[in-house]
Order: sequence, then structure tokens, then C-alpha cells
Amino acid sequence: MATIIAIDCMGGDHGPSVTVPAALAALKQHGGLSVILVGLEDSIRPFLKGDEGVRVRIQHATEVVAMDESPALAMRNKKDSSMRVAVNLVKSGEANACVSAGNTGALMAISRFVLKTLPGIDRPAICTTLPTITGHVHVLDLGANVDSGPEHLLQFGIMGAMLVAAVEHKDRPTVGLLNIGEEEIKGNEVVKRASELLRESGLNFIGNIEGDGVYKGEADVVVCDGFVGNVALKISEGLAQMLATFLREAFKKNIFTKLAALAAMPVLNAFKQRADHRRYNGACLLGLRGIVVKSHGSADTFAFGTAINVAIETAANGALERIAERLAQQPISQGSI
Repeated sequence: MATIIAIDCMGGDHGPSVTVPAALAALKQHGGLSVILVGLEDSIRPFLKGDEGVRVRIQHATEVVAMDESPALAMRNKKDSSMRVAVNLVKSGEANACVSAGNTGALMAISRFVLKTLPGIDRPAICTTLPTITGHVHVLDLGANVDSGPEHLLQFGIMGAMLVAAVEHKDRPTVGLLNIGEEEIKGNEVVKRASELLRESGLNFIGNIEGDGVYKGEADVVVCDGFVGNVALKISEGLAQMLATFLREAFKKNIFTKLAALAAMPVLNAFKQRADHRRYNGACLLGLRGIVVKSHGSADTFAFGTAINVAIETAANGALERIAERLAQQPISQGSI
């Protein structure tokens, strides 16, 4: 089945110089893919080769949302922004999903306003994959909601589990709740109540996991409040940068360490590839009546292409339908949703 992805070409730090080549590379990888390049047509065309055919269409948009722009103002005053037009294409059914590297707050606000949330979902959540010792893990929420209640954490668990079930074809993905200890008595009242709701939900809930359990791969899905998730993510990114700096400094210390670096180059390259953050770019805004994927603003062509692949996989495997179906089974009358 053909998949159509709307690309916000103007978003991010680099705009069309990254987003358009990434879209063209995705077309080569996926024979059934078509893309709609959204943005200032005069800025997009120089990056096209001219032989793309019917699989590429340009949708002109006259405005651009700045990376530091107020989400409320962007939604209210820029109705013809590349971001808004891309989301509108999902709303109208012309695209199966959209991808943007633009302003996160504006993308969330516009997507929620245009697409609305699924029945049973109070707040959308940002979900992405992180590398682990055993493979990778899906973590949510990573910043869409800085103050979540127990019911919201349950909703995040359902959405994350259904996403993994769809894209990774796992019947019963494991779900863990990020906490300060594995014991049921640990955590604040919100987390304790969320643990009870998750345990009663019918999900494959394995209980609380501590921060180190995320990278040990103890669960397929890790649920947390958006404030906690965003802090954990930024600390992880900072730690990775620090370790990389320490490693470079150690190998450049003298002539002997430089020679050691040459000998270790195959190992270092393998390590770099395995831990490459670009391979994990692309966060789904779950809980909406449409698929929206947020790329890191500083993404290069490879990283933005990863985000496009996330959108393709999410759309092609019916993740949205799985989430909606599972939510419909949830006993709302019992206060779980």
C-alpha cells in the first residue's frame, strides 16, 4: 500500500538543505512512498533534481514558524505556515503522516488544535526510542506534559504499548513505570496510583523500574511524567557528549595515545555507529487523530531521514488504529481513562 508523507521543509535549523535531500533519499529506499514537500516553493526547488516524477509534489506555504516563536502566536497568526499546512494535509487525508523539525511547542499546539485527540486521551505525549544494552526502548512522555496525573500515565502506557505492538509486531510488549525504586511503596502519590492503574489495565505491566533500568532494556516501553522524561533525556544527551569528549581528549593526549587510537579505530567506529543518536531521531506525538513525527531541530540529512522512516513505519503498521481500538476497550466508567 502506498504511503504519503507530508514534510515540513522549512522547519529546523537547516530547512530545505536537509529536509528535501532526506525526503529524496527516503523515496529511493521505499518504492511505495510519495512525499508532499511543504514550504516556500522558491526555497524548495533548488534542492530537487528534476527527475522525481509523480512521487514528489510541492505544496506552497507562505509562512514559516521560527524556532523560538511563541506556540500560541504561531498557531493564531500563521495559518499558512509550512508546519500548519503539513498538519492540515494529515487532517484532510491527503497525507498519512507529517514530519517536522520545527518548533516543538508550536508543532504540538498546532497538531492538537487541527487533529484533536483520540477518544479517551486527555493529553498527547511525545514518544521516542532510546538505545539500550539489549536493543532499544520506547519512552514517553518526553516533555509534552510537565504535570501529569495517574490517569495520564495510564494513557501513556496504553499508547506506548500499542505503538510497539504495531511497529515491532510484539503481541504483549512489556511496560515499566519510571520510579525512584522498584518496590511498590516507592514514589509519590501520583506514581503509586499510576502503578495501580497500569497493573489493572490488562497491559503487560512489569512494575516500577529505576533510571538505570531504562538503558538496561528492562522494558519495551517506559512511562514517565513529561517533566521527568525531558530531564532524563537531556541528562542522557549531556552524559553522552561528556563521555565522547573525555574519549577524544584521552586519545589525543600524546603520541602514544594517538597511535592507540589508530589501532582502536575499528572498535571506535563500531561504537560510534551503535550509539549514534541520529539513528534514534524522530519522536511520535501520540494521542492525536493523525500521525505527527517531530525531528530534532539540528538534524542532518541522515537523522531527518530516520524521522521520515519513523513516520512511514507508524503509518504503514496501523499504530493509530491499534491505539484507538485499545482505548475503546478501556473501562472509562471506572475512572481509568
